[in-house]
Amino acid sequence: MAETAPVAVVGVVGGEVFGAAARAAIAGAEVVVGSPRHLDGLAPVAADRVELTGPLEPIVDDIAAEHGAGRAVCVLASGDPGFFGIGRLLAARLGRGALAIHPAPSSVALAFAAAGVSWDDALVVSAHGRPVADGLATIVAAPKVAVLTAPANPPEVLGRSLEAAGCGPREVVVASRLGEEDERIAATDLAGLAAGSFDPMSVVVLLHPGVASPGPSLSWGRPEAAFAQRPGMITKAEVRAVALSKLELAATGVLWDVGAGSGSVAVEATTLAPGIRAYAVERDATDAANIGVNAARAGVTVDVVVGTAPAALSTLPDPDRVFVGGGGLDVVGACWDRLRPAGRLVATFVVLDRAVAAFALLGSMVQLHVDRCVPVGAAGVRLEPLNPVFVCWGEKA
Repeated sequence: MAETAPVAVVGVVGGEVFGAAARAAIAGAEVVVGSPRHLDGLAPVAADRVELTGPLEPIVDDIAAEHGAGRAVCVLASGDPGFFGIGRLLAARLGRGALAIHPAPSSVALAFAAAGVSWDDALVVSAHGRPVADGLATIVAAPKVAVLTAPANPPEVLGRSLEAAGCGPREVVVASRLGEEDERIAATDLAGLAAGSFDPMSVVVLLHPGVASPGPSLSWGRPEAAFAQRPGMITKAEVRAVALSKLELAATGVLWDVGAGSGSVAVEATTLAPGIRAYAVERDATDAANIGVNAARAGVTVDVVVGTAPAALSTLPDPDRVFVGGGGLDVVGACWDRLRPAGRLVATFVVLDRAVAAFALLGSMVQLHVDRCVPVGAAGVRLEPLNPVFVCWGEKA
């Protein structure tokens, strides 16, 4: 029996596809999925057409059914399907091995090209399906950023939000309908962005004049003094560094920092992986306020939930990563129950009995004993021990 051909996912820009393999995938398709304009321009006459409009889940169901029936399926998508596109959704449903992706230039690449600016050092933020406020601090802090806007968050809303947040001067390029006959490239400033009227499905490029983008940085485990905190209500730098390594952060997903204290773990996690959505759960109002201060200082967004776990977790989306820095074993158990498949949970303890019980659930544990070097006047230095901490972690099947 012949093996079923992979679903071809072909990027389109201006009615064009890129490469012989992409053209062959379209020509050989029995079912072609795409927007009406893509179908009208590219779908073979004999192929069945499925319009890519409305909710995506039923369309993905149709694609999976046609693929399962052994038919040659081709999905047409704007730009690069693997960059904030349908490629991720199809891979999650069908598996990466069931796809053959033929990308075109992404909208972000085309927008920076229109602006005449390189973008290997740029930050990309999507405002699709989430409030602009979620990424506002990150956008303000970035010297070079592209924002993908949407009908619920058009470019002018982004501009007004940035002005309200106190964002400084920016060179702005709004790129709309990229690659199409009615392509529009508008150069303006922040005031012009806020006062204008633009195609909601645009890419907004924001450039801080005279400020170069910093090189890549993967630093973490910053000293406790870098965070606003109540004395003792912070995960020590060395413990935090190990905990973050055990979390094995992904580029996207949901992180819970439970019993967050100063929020240092959530803040550093979002610094390392700006695409994650972080929730810091803390029952003390003073500590919760400090989390907001620390996130703003770092230029990241952390959702602060004031409440006591596990009850405070009930309204949160299921997590992909969890750090438990405060709370009993009931909190660890509740977080483990909500953790998504292949998710990771890390918890720290100072009491051995609790650590051993958590180890029984999670499967891995280390003890961290750190001695810090401190000066002793003219005599030299001595080693000052910190309290030992047990770090437990596990991955859910």
